[in-house]
Amino acid sequence: MARAIYIHWPFCARKCPYCDFNSHVRDEVDFARWEAALVRDMEVEAEKAGGERLTSIFFGGGTPSLMPPALVETLLQKARDFWGFDSTIEITLEANPSSVEAENFAILAAAGVNRVSLGQQSLDDATLQFLGRLHGVEEGLNALETAQRAFERVSFDLIYALPGQTPEQWQKMLERALTFGTEHLSLYQLTIEPGTRFESMVRRGEFTPLEDDAAADLYQLTQELTSAAGLPAYEISNHARPGAESRHNLTYWRYQDYAGIGPGAHGRRGGFATQRHKKPENWLAAVEERGSGCQIEQAIPNSEQASEALLMGLRLAEGIDLAALSARFDIPASQLVDLQGAEELTVLGLLSREGERLTVTPQGMPLLDAILPRLVSDDLVNA
Repeated sequence: MARAIYIHWPFCARKCPYCDFNSHVRDEVDFARWEAALVRDMEVEAEKAGGERLTSIFFGGGTPSLMPPALVETLLQKARDFWGFDSTIEITLEANPSSVEAENFAILAAAGVNRVSLGQQSLDDATLQFLGRLHGVEEGLNALETAQRAFERVSFDLIYALPGQTPEQWQKMLERALTFGTEHLSLYQLTIEPGTRFESMVRRGEFTPLEDDAAADLYQLTQELTSAAGLPAYEISNHARPGAESRHNLTYWRYQDYAGIGPGAHGRRGGFATQRHKKPENWLAAVEERGSGCQIEQAIPNSEQASEALLMGLRLAEGIDLAALSARFDIPASQLVDLQGAEELTVLGLLSREGERLTVTPQGMPLLDAILPRLVSDDLVNA
């Protein structure tokens, strides 16, 4: 049964040119109508995935900090009614670091949000303009200070490996970011995603992405600086003080059940995959007509579940327990992992094996996409 829920708010003030998330710009939003639909979608999911108290709620988007605080409070009250809350529940809300949205931080904290993730993205005004952000550095840092006063836990995002970015530039920015004292940082390399405005700009030759070798050097620098500051990577792009990891994201990476609410939201429960209608208007119509925004609900073959658990778990610094996965999915370890491939990767220093625990080494993490096909057993892929 789900012990975490993800609530998707699909609206943004502006679509960023690098973003391929399910986000949309609308001139007007009928908040009362959306509140009723989100509550109903949540209620239907709780009927199928209830039974345990929630340990995590995550408001993602889009830009959830554009939601009226009263709507956030209502959704939290309903989640408590439908599931119940664990005494240590983590309630995260993604937010833009703008002065307008920061004005609501204290109200959101009073409503129950205890963790915020700020989309700072850069500490350079020219870069923020390139990334299509609406805030400047000073406004963003003021919002960060406000967030640190309002919430128990604060994280913020930065994007690096930008066109022409040098190690000296990134080191200076990251060292500054580490002085702000947050317990968690999400540090993402710029990726040119299909269908985004950046993809069109690259195709037209308006800018050239950073070369892979240069990006790899910045990744290595990132690991060194964050580890030295006491925020080691616990996942390929996420860094935290020990004990301050995002519980919600660990739910995904440890392949545990979670409910997905709102437009385009995915979920996993009891061996089933769920997906809501992606377009906001289609999701809204589905909820109002049928009582649920769910578009797809299908059983996941056992072998596919095992493969997903393996691929997600290897993103983590803690790696996977091969014996536990074998028992969980009733699949022999030799059919989960190509043991010869694992041995070869271990000799190359890209994989570590201690007993039944497999972890991708810090040297292997930048090569994760190349490592995984060599590691996952053909028996599992072809099952």
